[in-house]
Amino acid sequence: MRFISRIFNLNDPGWGRNGDKKDDANRPSNQPQGNQEGPPDLDEVWRDFNRRLSSLFGGKKNKPPRPPAGGGGRPRLPKGSPKIFLALLIAIVGLWMASGFIVVQEGQVAVVTRFGQYVRTLNPGLQWHWPTPIEASQTVNIAQLRTFEIGFRGSSRNKVLTESLMLTADESIVDVQFVVQYRLLQTGAPDYLFNTSDPDESVRQAVETAMREVVGKKPMDFVLYSGRTEVASEVQELAQSILNRYKTGIQISTVAIQNVQPPEQVLAAFDDAVKAGQDRERQINEGNAYANKVLPEAFGQVARMIRMPRGTKHV
Repeated sequence: MRFISRIFNLNDPGWGRNGDKKDDANRPSNQPQGNQEGPPDLDEVWRDFNRRLSSLFGGKKNKPPRPPAGGGGRPRLPKGSPKIFLALLIAIVGLWMASGFIVVQEGQVAVVTRFGQYVRTLNPGLQWHWPTPIEASQTVNIAQLRTFEIGFRGSSRNKVLTESLMLTADESIVDVQFVVQYRLLQTGAPDYLFNTSDPDESVRQAVETAMREVVGKKPMDFVLYSGRTEVASEVQELAQSILNRYKTGIQISTVAIQNVQPPEQVLAAFDDAVKAGQDRERQINEGNAYANKVLPEAFGQVARMIRMPRGTKHV
């Protein structure tokens, strides 16, 4: 308490008004003395406190700080603040630049856009692009083999007739169910992202259109029996040309026909007709086999019968 009272001497008549006797002696005689009863000035109190504290610990008396011009009381930044601010700015910029590093996995590519416009494609590995909001990247899997069915879902019994029923060249209706597999070209990743809103649906429509066109040029028996492989090959080639025309970046790998049959409504009658045709072919084959067996024997007997009279007359 004595220490505090020594510093804050509230009974000091010069407290808050720079009560130094030298200041009173140097004050002009015509300048009125401060009012002893008035409230102390806080700035003068603080400066006087600092002087008293410095003199108490043996320090030199500091000159009172000169108030800034214009009477403003704006605070000054501590010494070294520009360096701190510059270091902080450099750290922020460094972190922002480091956020542009990405790792592209094997079998993938990264499509980079600058302000929404495509600029380049990044290959697998550690890559860098300008961070957001200047550039952005989207990863596309080009190694994945995508598969979907047309004409059925899951099994051949779960049919989708709107996709599978097709008209042949001889005006017959067939039910075609097939599977399509496709993958993305490495150079076609931007087209896959920006030129197609639904890639699976685009491939589905292209392959279904190609299948209807090819089947429509073939007779029913050719599609049902001997021409499945040829039809699938023609469909793959035609569908690929359609997708290339629209720049989808998609490559069709396989078109495999799973099942081809007449519609269920006429399937029983068609089976009867097929069985009848098979019976007819069987009977024709049996008749040909019997003829091939009997005719040579008959021709041999005829030849012998012709030769016998000639041999008797000659004797």
